[in-house]
Amino acid sequence: MDLQSLKNRFSIIGNTPSLNHALNTAEQVAATDLTVLIVGESGVGKEVFSQIIHSLSSRKHNPFIAVNCGAIPEGTIDSELFGHEKGSFTGAVDSRKGYFETVNGGTIFLDEIGEMPLGTQARLLRVLETGEFIRVGSSKVQKTDVRVIAATNRELMEFTQKGKFREDLYYRLNTVPIRVPSLRDRKEDIPLLFRKFVVDFAEKYKTKPIFLDEEARALLTTYSWPGNVRELKNIAEQISVLSTTDQINAQILNGFLPQATKHNTPMVTGGPVGEFANEREILYKLFFDMKKDVNELKKMFFEILQNPSIASQAGNFTRESMMNELKEDITPNNSHNSIPSPANTQPVLPPAQFNNSQPLILDNDLQGHYEVDESLNIMDKEKELILKALKKHRGRRKDAATDLGISERTLYRKIKEYNIEE
Repeated sequence: MDLQSLKNRFSIIGNTPSLNHALNTAEQVAATDLTVLIVGESGVGKEVFSQIIHSLSSRKHNPFIAVNCGAIPEGTIDSELFGHEKGSFTGAVDSRKGYFETVNGGTIFLDEIGEMPLGTQARLLRVLETGEFIRVGSSKVQKTDVRVIAATNRELMEFTQKGKFREDLYYRLNTVPIRVPSLRDRKEDIPLLFRKFVVDFAEKYKTKPIFLDEEARALLTTYSWPGNVRELKNIAEQISVLSTTDQINAQILNGFLPQATKHNTPMVTGGPVGEFANEREILYKLFFDMKKDVNELKKMFFEILQNPSIASQAGNFTRESMMNELKEDITPNNSHNSIPSPANTQPVLPPAQFNNSQPLILDNDLQGHYEVDESLNIMDKEKELILKALKKHRGRRKDAATDLGISERTLYRKIKEYNIEE
């Protein structure tokens, strides 16, 4: 089957090289019984690829089932996949067949495989290697002939290094990897997909299909689409149903895009858009620039201390003029961030008064700029921000994570990493 026929059969829109490569790989591996690992962000359409592989395989007339491993509780996932015997646990009033038994001869698609518990991973590894499994509460070994296609939006190699995923299972699943590109990596396909969706929804709701003007199309392609094709389809449906006009401009489209996502997008002046991937990188740069300025300031003072003649080069050199020079060095282009100058302008000590017998002590005004007690350690700053957010929201992690612009899971990990007591 040629590539365009494959796209037409499964309603796939787009012609990006990375998408075409993923489709070609799926078509080539379909005729085999090899295990396939599909990798891609949430919403890119990983399940469609599993259906392509099954439909083009010799198992196409046998059962196909998709299982979301992240949606099944840890205590019941073994029973769901491998079945259980009557009385094997509380609530097991009857024996039950698992998916590996009912789909014998077919294909099972294990979505979000990275969320599978370690104990279940060991059982799955045995099925992949020997085709054998045991029901929960039984001692009888059973055989099955099931092709496994797995998918994840996580980097499983990182999970293996952290002990969250079995390394032997990773290599067993990763026999043939297929990486599905994100929507932001398929910018030329976005208008085509959007057009397909609005035409479908117009037919579904018996309305006229909407149209985007030039500015709206530009906004559509520059938006990051963190939810990928799923999010694009949802936006197309919202506009098709709620818009009062057929012609959509950038202002109307902007009203349908999620505000939280737009607010969290870093805006950096003086550099290309998207120079920083997230807010943390901006914070790091701010700290590094601050530390650089402080080091420059220290260097200037040490030069003055070691070469007092610098202070009297212009003759009657005052402390106010020295502070003004420092101000010009630190804040170029007449920045508004000025350094306060002292109220009275006493002359700096002449060179003759500098000797080894008397300790040299900076006065309070200069010492305030010379000594920097505040820690510039990034980890300390990050811990301080987390503590402030938790205090502000009275220990509510979800609200604190939203305020910090990170996920609740990341916040929980940071709390453990920094040993923060709530």
